[in-house]
Amino acid sequence: MSYDIVCVGEAMLRFWVPPGERLENMSAFHVSVAGAEANVAMAAARMGRSSAWLSRLPDSALGHRALHEIAAYGVDVSHVRLVDDARMGTYYVELSVPPRPIQVIYDRAHSAATLMTSADIPWDVVEQAGVVHVAGITPALSPSCRELALNVLRRASTAAVDVNYRANLWAPGEARAVLTEMCRAADLVILTREDARDVFGLDGSPTQVVDAMQTLTGAESIVLTAGAEGAMWLTEDGEGSAPAYEAQVVDRIGAGDAFAAGVLMGYLDGDLPGGVGRGLAMAALKLGMFGDQLRCDPAEVDRVIAGGHREVSR
Repeated sequence: MSYDIVCVGEAMLRFWVPPGERLENMSAFHVSVAGAEANVAMAAARMGRSSAWLSRLPDSALGHRALHEIAAYGVDVSHVRLVDDARMGTYYVELSVPPRPIQVIYDRAHSAATLMTSADIPWDVVEQAGVVHVAGITPALSPSCRELALNVLRRASTAAVDVNYRANLWAPGEARAVLTEMCRAADLVILTREDARDVFGLDGSPTQVVDAMQTLTGAESIVLTAGAEGAMWLTEDGEGSAPAYEAQVVDRIGAGDAFAAGVLMGYLDGDLPGGVGRGLAMAALKLGMFGDQLRCDPAEVDRVIAGGHREVSR
């Protein structure tokens, strides 16, 4: 079977406390599933696209917890490799309100996902996909994940990279070399203005940044996000921009993945500008939801795009 979108990467269990609570004196956690590529696959599946997620999980209650939640969104997880005597990666989140930032603590070293190799991947699924998506987090997890990420991008008929730089995982210089190679193997590159500056040393106006990024990578399409300012794109047909939607922030983690899912959908449809606009609407909706996942249907996204808003829907 071929899929519209195939995502390759890690999943973790997220243990979190809401605003007003502190990790240092928590008495209970909310638990959900997290992971950039898994988030993208789930958001795309909720939007009606056929999606598969490829990874490695422990064959344990914790691994099955993650697997079942991802599958519940409509993602095909039948190709995920389950392994004995392996760790489940976790992370801990203390949501907050300004002026205190969100606090995140990771415990993912030597997890099943960090030990992924090319032997864990069903290559026919990758090669037949409409688009294959990998985030820049995956190559930072281990040398084997780095090799895997590059192999996936090179063997995919159409490949997308979300740079998604994580300073806690690797230094900018190390990341720059690997992520430049990954982006050169991709047809579509998504990154933030901060990623462009911190990883690739690219600064200036959005137009200058996307032009420089395309020169550096040779990618057919570049999408640059700038938070509340919206996003800009560059394709062979030209460039353009779209404003962000006003949103109340409940939990910002995962909003970039919801955006990436919308962009991938538009790219598949031959309408990257439309995908950017849809991705911005999806990101705005995600900001108002706890957890890493976008939990809505296409009609809700359409209403945001159309500008329809009611304080109470009844």
